[in-house]
Amino acid sequence: MAIFNRKNHWENIYQTKGQQEVSWHQAKPETCLNLIINSGMPLTAKIIDVGGGDGFLVDFLLESGYTDITVLDISAAAIEKARLRLGDKANDVKWIVSDITDFKPAEKYDIWHDRAAFHFLLDDNDINTYTKIVSENINRDGVLIVGTFSEKGPKKCSGIDIKQYSEAALTAQFEKDFIKTDALTENHKTPFDTFQHFVFCIFRKRN
Repeated sequence: MAIFNRKNHWENIYQTKGQQEVSWHQAKPETCLNLIINSGMPLTAKIIDVGGGDGFLVDFLLESGYTDITVLDISAAAIEKARLRLGDKANDVKWIVSDITDFKPAEKYDIWHDRAAFHFLLDDNDINTYTKIVSENINRDGVLIVGTFSEKGPKKCSGIDIKQYSEAALTAQFEKDFIKTDALTENHKTPFDTFQHFVFCIFRKRN
């Protein structure tokens, strides 16, 4: 049996599909944008969008006045699509191509945002590596926003398995170094008129 190559999978997706052909597309990511804006962090906060792909969150963060934004994705093709779309504005963003489990941050962040990247990690070692990277690279009182498919959501996305989470399970994964401050669910309508049920947890780094 061939070993699954996570990077090759996502490069192929972004090289062959347009935004209206992927289930996670949002013309305006209102839930995530509002969670960041309502976090109370200043416009100068260091923000990282993990698994941001060619999504539009970065566009709206720039439009809202945020000045220190990093977008990380495993796919170079996704990053290039976002850069081309933003044009000169892309120069105001830091772009990182990396598998999140291999990520070695050069700075610490005030807001760590992840919509639908964490739930693709199935191996316990990968999950624990992610948790460790998050814990070590968010500033004191920093904010962690994680959204995954809920237990009412799909069990697969983009042809591969995901790990569903409940609010309690997400809380347990990060509670060693974070305090949960809020949680919510979202029924995301895909471009195909189907629905994906998400759970979001918002955490604050422990002092």
